[in-house]
Amino acid sequence: MFDFEERPWGCFDILLHTPYCKVKEITIDPGQKLSYQYHDRREENWTVTSGNLTIILDDEKLFRSPGESITIPLGTKHRAWNETEEPVSFIEVQTGTYFGEDDIVRIEDDYSRA
Repeated sequence: MFDFEERPWGCFDILLHTPYCKVKEITIDPGQKLSYQYHDRREENWTVTSGNLTIILDDEKLFRSPGESITIPLGTKHRAWNETEEPVSFIEVQTGTYFGEDDIVRIEDDYSRA
């Protein structure tokens, strides 16, 4: 039931997947970032567990340190970014009506993914 997946920017572990939520531990390698994206069917809450996370939220640059959180409302453009020289990890809690990877609408992607 639980999955580990590598991505060009780092990796994630699925810690919990129910009909009501999905929980991932995401690790971003130094200097890497996820796509600038939004979701039509879920919102997310991120809590940093190690490192210092840079977040782009509707074109605004924000920062979170270990123990700090941010909520990404449904339909809000967002990106997680590691601008440091150490890996950064955070727990992502997804809530909504659907949690598939095909609910990612990419606006910009450094790795040429659609």
